Amino acid sequence: MILLVNLLLWTVAIVLVAMAAQRSTLQTRNGIRTSAIEFVRLLPRIAIGVVGSGYIAAALPQNLIGQWLGPHSGLLGLVIATVVGAIMPGGPVLGFSIGAAALKSGAGAPQVIAYTTAWALYAVQRLFVYEVPMMPPRVVWLRAAVSLPLPFLAAAAAMLAGKP
Repeated sequence: MILLVNLLLWTVAIVLVAMAAQRSTLQTRNGIRTSAIEFVRLLPRIAIGVVGSGYIAAALPQNLIGQWLGPHSGLLGLVIATVVGAIMPGGPVLGFSIGAAALKSGAGAPQVIAYTTAWALYAVQRLFVYEVPMMPPRVVWLRAAVSLPLPFLAAAAAMLAGKP
């Protein structure tokens, strides 16, 4: 399955490069160069995140993770995961590494899905640092309010789909 996804992504990327090359070879070269630079800049971060998640998983107390965020923690586990996701600062390398570490330490998949969904949708620091200064506060709070049930809905969908 992973191989199929990789092949699909590479196919889409090659098709997009070919389409861009038909429009402008100069912009295509610039795009490829920019993409290569971003790849080189991001690769060490991903490597550190993957290795770091193993160390974080080893440092996390497995009995507490299993108790509070385990597959049988129920609604309380989902609430804890959602709150932690909402207050967790950092970018994707840190956010997903902590999610992976929690899975390795005994957290349930629905709880980790709730955590990552909350982290992606309404990181509290992002609300105050980026959204409120740039958009009308009413729009920001409305967006945050309508996003509140989404981590729980994502976790419920994961439970309905079976063991991920």
